[in-house]
Amino acid sequence: MISRLLLDWYDANARRLPWRAAPGSNAADPYRVWLSEIMLQQTQVATVIPYFEKFTTRWPTFEAFAAAADADVMTAWAGLGYYARARNLLACAREVTRLGRMPDTEEGLRALPGVGAYTAAAIAAIAFGRRAVVVDANVERVVSRLFAIETPLPASRPQIRAHTDAITPDTRAGDFAQAMMDLGSGICTARAPRCLLCPLRDQCDGFRTGTPELFPYKAKKAPKPQRYGTMFWAERDGHVLLVRRPAKGLLGGMRALPTGPWEAVAPGLEGAPVAADWRLHDHTVAHGFTHFDLQVALAAATIGPHEVLEGEWWPVADLASAGLPTVFAKAANRFGSMRCAS
Repeated sequence: MISRLLLDWYDANARRLPWRAAPGSNAADPYRVWLSEIMLQQTQVATVIPYFEKFTTRWPTFEAFAAAADADVMTAWAGLGYYARARNLLACAREVTRLGRMPDTEEGLRALPGVGAYTAAAIAAIAFGRRAVVVDANVERVVSRLFAIETPLPASRPQIRAHTDAITPDTRAGDFAQAMMDLGSGICTARAPRCLLCPLRDQCDGFRTGTPELFPYKAKKAPKPQRYGTMFWAERDGHVLLVRRPAKGLLGGMRALPTGPWEAVAPGLEGAPVAADWRLHDHTVAHGFTHFDLQVALAAATIGPHEVLEGEWWPVADLASAGLPTVFAKAANRFGSMRCAS
């Protein structure tokens, strides 16, 4: 009953997305499904769409993507965050190209770089029509309300998966998964569910409680640790020094402003790229990562013409094209506003 009601609603109301085939179609492109699912991890649809279109225009197939230079991909990814995804995309495309095709089972997909249980299930269902149980944050919310699950997240996840499995149909599993995502995104929203428009309202235990917005219950999160650092603006003749971060680790392989260590206490000028007359500014930049919050001080200096430094001297006027990760782009914008004010 639930799957039939939901699929009927999806047939009439499915979102049009650049990676999505029409409801009832078996024409989904595995490359486009895979790329979109990786991009959509921890990222909103509206943010992903322009990146997806840029990537598929530049690299329209697994083979084209596999041949891309690592630095080009990392630069194109800048601003999407969670940069390990970009490195895994390259590794995965190269492995699929080596295999000759993308595996079409959850087991085979999970063996690919960067493809976890959720992503494997989504690709198997949406790209290959396999019956798979697909549970993302939207599905967690919809199922928690449908069955009025009172166990808080994350402990409720086994229950949510079991209920999702019970309502997933044997056919059109990919459409069903996307319908659940659309329902959670547009109707069964986190703060103000639009229950009067929901095709599953009469089946929903959460609606019957009168307070569906309380589901899913969530355990209180521990506060994230606070770290501090310093970013360095080394300028010479209208150019600023950019460096490549180490290939492994946070923001690996990305262009960035030089930075000292990120620690529990402010490191001052530790980690400066060169001895110079560094000026620490009063302004700071704040940024939140998944596991910690960061506050960085900003230090600037003019570097003489004979000082040899590792990195690239990038035109300040063209800094937007450098593909800086968000935290470094924030700092660069702040430096830029301070330069204009001085």
